[in-house]
Amino acid sequence: MNDQTIRIVLAGPRGKMGSEAVKMVAETKNFELIAAVDSRNNGKQLKDLEGVLPLEVPVYDDLEDCLIANECDVLIDLTTPETGRKHMEIAFRHGVRPVVGTTGFSDQDVTELSQIANEKRLGAVIAPNFAVGAVLMMKFSQMAAKYFQDVEIIEQHHDQKLDAPSGTAVKTAQMITQNRDEKHQGHPDEKETIQGVRGGSIEGIRIHSVRLPGLVAHQEVLFGGEGQTLTIRHDSINRASFMPGVKLAVETVMKLDTLVYGLENIID
Repeated sequence: MNDQTIRIVLAGPRGKMGSEAVKMVAETKNFELIAAVDSRNNGKQLKDLEGVLPLEVPVYDDLEDCLIANECDVLIDLTTPETGRKHMEIAFRHGVRPVVGTTGFSDQDVTELSQIANEKRLGAVIAPNFAVGAVLMMKFSQMAAKYFQDVEIIEQHHDQKLDAPSGTAVKTAQMITQNRDEKHQGHPDEKETIQGVRGGSIEGIRIHSVRLPGLVAHQEVLFGGEGQTLTIRHDSINRASFMPGVKLAVETVMKLDTLVYGLENIID
């Protein structure tokens, strides 16, 4: 191993994102997959897990045990918000930089984890969406909000996604609010005859969530103005679309000493 090799532990290797990340790490010249963390397969090797690249990499069911037994630089976590938060705290204790692709972190979570990262002077990245195109969609939407005050977001994901709305939709709305004053959209006397049909709201921005089998990750941001509409849309056709962003986050987190929330903050 040379000085430029980044040693990686990956949590969640059996998931659809996780199995893609295993391949990405294995195919990246200066990345080395040291170990994996999976709740069901302690003591096995990745080659023993169905649907995962057959590598001779040890699997642990506890991140603490994994980091005690192995020296690594970066944790890639593709699990759940609850597990992701716990894993970030463990990683910080062991001087490991976390890259987390799990959505559902609250503002309080991000604030508290940022404080730990600052105290430890360790870089960390939490990305609601690792697709570079999705990040550009968010940036373009933020730009458009300066000129279009009326906007709604429709996000569509596979039916196994646990959180609604998606972290990408929430992050998009938050970015839009930086260029838009809070506004009640629609008719002032509007009334829902079916509760929730108008979706959720962040400062008056309506967010609608769709969950169906066959979908991966899709989002439309619709702006309306006098005599015109503007639609900004991004589609992830498969989970390989997220891997360039994961790779960028791993490379970048080694140069950080604080937590960054959102891939848009580390791309030009």
